[in-house]
Amino acid sequence: MLLPQEIHDLKKRFTYHAPKGNQAEKYQNLRDAALDLATKIGMACPESRERSLAWTKLEEAIMWANASIARNE
Repeated sequence: MLLPQEIHDLKKRFTYHAPKGNQAEKYQNLRDAALDLATKIGMACPESRERSLAWTKLEEAIMWANASIARNE
């Protein structure tokens, strides 16, 4: 049995959140900063599994940051 708060949380997680206000600008600012860092990682780090993981984790970080904005503003 799910608790009411769990149901609320699941609905929040699995509902589309259309951008509102200046959210699209916030998303773009985060993506721009991530691209800059990803480029620096690519230039500084040799081609390797670790570099690929760094890029993947950066991509995940931006995804979660955007989800935070979408779900909580």
